[in-house]
Amino acid sequence: MRDHTKLRAFELADHLAVKIYMITKKFPKEEIFGLTSQIRRAVVSVPSNIVEGCARESQMEYRRFVEIAYSSLKEVDYQFSLAVKLAYLQNTDPQVIECLNKLEESKKVLGSLLRSIR
Repeated sequence: MRDHTKLRAFELADHLAVKIYMITKKFPKEEIFGLTSQIRRAVVSVPSNIVEGCARESQMEYRRFVEIAYSSLKEVDYQFSLAVKLAYLQNTDPQVIECLNKLEESKKVLGSLLRSIR
């Protein structure tokens, strides 16, 4: 078994999840069961799948969970861009800029991890 706390991919995904939870508090109340819920589920799925994958014995299972985490991260990427298009978020807001930077870094690091275990 692997220690997920030693993975930079987990650290970034965890930080991103906290940031997105804080940012989505500002979404319109009518989105609580829509985009707010969906983006939160997707962003929590990223570190959760990394943790679950690290707990698996086989390399194949580990890879599968990292693939799921990466897919969820791409889902968050789209949902975040949708929130900007809907004007729930502003590209000029420092918190949004920080989230976008963390999202890009997370995609790079998680993508590299995935390539290294394939």
